[in-house]
Amino acid sequence: MDSGRRELPKPPRRVPAGVLTPLTSIESSPPRRPDVTTQPPLPPKFRPRFVVPLIVFVLVLGAGAGWLIREDSLTLDTAEVLRKSGPSVVKILATTCEGTGIASGVLLDDGLVLTASSSIKQPMSVALVTSTGDVRRANVLGSSTDGVAVLRMIGQLPNPTAQLASKEPPRGADRAVVAYIANGLLSVLPLGPAKNPRPLTSVLNSTKLGAPALDRSGRVVGLITGDTVPKATIVPVAKLRQYVGTGQPGITPEPGGTCVRSRGPQAAIVPELTVANTPLAGEVQTLIGKYMTTTNRHDFVGLRALYSARLAKSLTEDEDREHHQTSFLFGPRIIEVTQVGETVNARVNYSVLFSPNSVGALGQSCNRLDNRYQLVREKGRLLVDRAVAVRDPQPCD
Repeated sequence: MDSGRRELPKPPRRVPAGVLTPLTSIESSPPRRPDVTTQPPLPPKFRPRFVVPLIVFVLVLGAGAGWLIREDSLTLDTAEVLRKSGPSVVKILATTCEGTGIASGVLLDDGLVLTASSSIKQPMSVALVTSTGDVRRANVLGSSTDGVAVLRMIGQLPNPTAQLASKEPPRGADRAVVAYIANGLLSVLPLGPAKNPRPLTSVLNSTKLGAPALDRSGRVVGLITGDTVPKATIVPVAKLRQYVGTGQPGITPEPGGTCVRSRGPQAAIVPELTVANTPLAGEVQTLIGKYMTTTNRHDFVGLRALYSARLAKSLTEDEDREHHQTSFLFGPRIIEVTQVGETVNARVNYSVLFSPNSVGALGQSCNRLDNRYQLVREKGRLLVDRAVAVRDPQPCD
């Protein structure tokens, strides 16, 4: 060995690929393995002063929404109430000794009808009329001390019936009344809630007595009764459920009329004109209206002023009285007006109520008539000369 020679440097030792990760200029040292004994960091500290206001806000918002929902459930849409309940509201007509027999009423299941007892005092005959013009007889089952009369319809109707509410509505819930007005049409008006009601005198007339008070779903929550509008009150549904129950506690029989002459409502009759409204048809409508109104008022002297000379000579006042002293004519429709020479023919459909023991009644108390009136002109006035039946009388039921 030559001690003077320098030893050359050794080449670097090869490292198998993948054993160590080469260092970079960013990573100056190998990554440390996590210490398995190190605990995870604690969550942020709970701070209730931030959460409580949020909870209060949510509760207030929820309570507000609930209040809005409750308020909405207490209101009603009068047009919707009329649509739902209108077909079950009927007009009550009666011949009575006092001549007060007109009111509204409500048709329930099993043919029961509730109305105001003031309309059927001492009744001789009773009928109900629907909004579509159907007429049915009714028997009076009795009345209560608070002015409710319970009737039983004779026959059947396709009309839907009303439902009594299962319980009293909230005192803040709106109510409405659906009833007939003087011209025979149905009307609907808000009554307001029980805690703040509208005065009944502001929504009623005499034909609305007996009408139902209704909730937003069209269920009956009361019945308007009273001898007169100023004395009107609402009988609650709890009483009504009692009156229509088995045995009908609280309902006592209503004595029938014993008077010789009974009368129906005394309002003027205006026939419905279903033909072209010509001057002649208008003249016929006026004459037939006067004839029926005067007959209903049993003004047999005044009736003769509407007769032709021939008819007045052949039909005496006493004969008129004998045939019509219990009659009430209603619902006339003029369906034909023709003229042949000097004679005018007017075909009229109408109903008539009368006492079952009146002349020619044959035990009936309500008929539908289809008559053709022959009218003549005398001194420029159109007058009744005779009446001929187009069809035989048909029972209302």
